[in-house]
Amino acid sequence: MTSESKRPRVNKWLVAMAVMVPTFIEVMDISVVNVSLPHMQGSLNAGLDEVTWVLTSYLVSNAIVIPISGWLASVFGRKRYLLFSITLFTASSLACGAAPSLKFLIVARILQGLGGGGLQPLSQAILFETFPVAEHGLAMAVFGMGVVMAPIMGPVVGGWITDNLSWRWVFYINLPVGLVALVLAIFFIYDPAYIRRRIMRIDTWGLLLLTVGLGCLQIVLDKGEREDWFSSPFIVYLSIIAGVALVTFVLVELRTEHPVVNLRAFKERSFASGNLIMFTGFGCMFGSFVLLPLYAQKLMNYNAFWAGLVLGPGGVTSFIVMPIAGILLRRGVNPRYLLAVGLTIMSYAIWLMSGFNLQASFLDITGPRILQGFGLGLFFVPLATATFMNIPKEQTGNASAIFNLLRNLGGSFGVAISTTILAQRAQFHQTFLVEKVTPYNASFQIRYEQLLEWLQMHRPDLANPTTTLALIYRELQRQASILAFNDTFWLLACATALLIPLTFLFRRIANTSVSTEIH
Repeated sequence: MTSESKRPRVNKWLVAMAVMVPTFIEVMDISVVNVSLPHMQGSLNAGLDEVTWVLTSYLVSNAIVIPISGWLASVFGRKRYLLFSITLFTASSLACGAAPSLKFLIVARILQGLGGGGLQPLSQAILFETFPVAEHGLAMAVFGMGVVMAPIMGPVVGGWITDNLSWRWVFYINLPVGLVALVLAIFFIYDPAYIRRRIMRIDTWGLLLLTVGLGCLQIVLDKGEREDWFSSPFIVYLSIIAGVALVTFVLVELRTEHPVVNLRAFKERSFASGNLIMFTGFGCMFGSFVLLPLYAQKLMNYNAFWAGLVLGPGGVTSFIVMPIAGILLRRGVNPRYLLAVGLTIMSYAIWLMSGFNLQASFLDITGPRILQGFGLGLFFVPLATATFMNIPKEQTGNASAIFNLLRNLGGSFGVAISTTILAQRAQFHQTFLVEKVTPYNASFQIRYEQLLEWLQMHRPDLANPTTTLALIYRELQRQASILAFNDTFWLLACATALLIPLTFLFRRIANTSVSTEIH
């Protein structure tokens, strides 16, 4: 076994580039593909429910691999597993772009998810190891700029590629990036002595239960709103299977000597608190990320590119603030304080979104988003730093896998819950407003007569009672929708604000060189 002293010394920024290039493109791939789904549907002659499996298949396989990536790195060697992941992701991207049918594309997406799943936790673990403890804030700034910026840029890049080239180029752009990442990883990534390949018993039951549980859960989250949740027997059955499998998985892993996922890491208070805040915080953040483009497209008539561009300015702000947060942490600023400030700003920004109306300009929409991006920069970096502060190096791979799993699951839960609340509140407000549309309502009668008179003067071809009522009803639906968006943003703002007191659950950070062993 090669000793730590014989390990080649590589510039930490070259290592950061080597791991973040593939991670960035992998994270962005999800939101890029999302924009291209309608074009795939037409090209592959598929129904809407069928084509959504292009997304679901990737998310399921990705979710299964993320939590076991630390275990896989221990079994096969971190560098070897990283090279395998990059190669599989890149080769599968080629297969996705060349897919002759929907079934072929779904199979290729499963393989792509299996390859991409290990990249996020591996990147985070390598960055923690490469940068000294005092610079872990900077390391997480680099990581955050990748995993946070990527889903923001995805809709913009995907919209442009789809409109100007073809949906197949959404996958083909991964090929040169993947090849560059492969070369960088070969030359600049090395395993530490403690992560060298070793033989260990396979936790068969843990692996099986995790695969079934997370697979079913991800399908439920991705398909639930479309299937009307528990009114669908399909969703009910999968939910039961997911619940039973995951509960059993926890019980099995706590009793297994060599678990595929070491859940004992949650015994460390800061790690447990950080994951709770990460899960909920990213749920609220991704919920707002989905709602903003929907609002821009559905109510403000933005096209896909401009709807994606709504998220852009906030992403630029995060990109600028994250390194600043890393520098502040390096200079000794308590991460708990930065985290509390970040959550406060994020909550306030989402609350401002709850005041959107149907006359909002592009600047009116992007203003709160810019403020949210500022808060996000002060949220992710100190949170990741404080969460891993007391995790020993030997456990970083496992801890990173758990952290990234909960971050992704939080995003999935946030999107599912936000879209469901949006639909329910839209129905509620529509029912309430329809009650006012009666011949006995004086305000309605006045507006009806005014609209009919305007149509007679400007559009006589549409000047009839049926068309007038249809126009009024369409406006009523828009009013109900904007009220629903306001309600959902308000709830997300409240949920984010409730996380602020939790920042005090982190252990006091006195000496960054001290680590707590996890047994």
